[in-house]
Amino acid sequence: MIREIIKIDGEKCNACGICVEACHEGAIGIVKGKARLLRDDYCDGLGNCLPVCPLGAISFEEREAAAFDEEAVRQMSAGGGKVQWPVQIKLAPKNAPFFKDAHLLIAADCAAYASVEFHSRFMKDKTVLIGCPRLDNTDYSEKLQEIISANSIRSITAVRMEVPCCGGIEHAVNVALKNSGKSLPCQIYTLSTGGKLLEG
Repeated sequence: MIREIIKIDGEKCNACGICVEACHEGAIGIVKGKARLLRDDYCDGLGNCLPVCPLGAISFEEREAAAFDEEAVRQMSAGGGKVQWPVQIKLAPKNAPFFKDAHLLIAADCAAYASVEFHSRFMKDKTVLIGCPRLDNTDYSEKLQEIISANSIRSITAVRMEVPCCGGIEHAVNVALKNSGKSLPCQIYTLSTGGKLLEG
């Protein structure tokens, strides 16, 4: 069908990620250093991303595109077998539909590579956020607090490595949960650099 849909100018885009946060349907992601429309059928054509782009890289165009599929967006947010994008803490929209009633997994990005059991043990039926406080050089607590406060999160699981820089993940989760004012089940796991689960 011919309809209005967003268009992103890759020449102007600097991958700031603001449009990713503004898109409530999860239609936009950062791919190879540029914002991209990931799925036509996730774009409702309302243009919440349009006014937030600081560089004017987003506009509307009229073209052949799949119809907006509200049911697909709803199912993606419901969790079962969903494809979630983005997974980076910095890029995840705080009001993304995949946070609705989510069991949230917040993990150091090294954890998935260090543990062969990561997917089966930690990721099943969870909405995933990953980050590295050292590489991103940031404190995630404010962003995580916004996500927890704005959504019906059901539980939080955090997975960190034993190395000191991963303490930033644990700190951010604890601060965000406290500042959100919500009482949620929260479990924090620590992995050794060899991928083994450490007790206590």
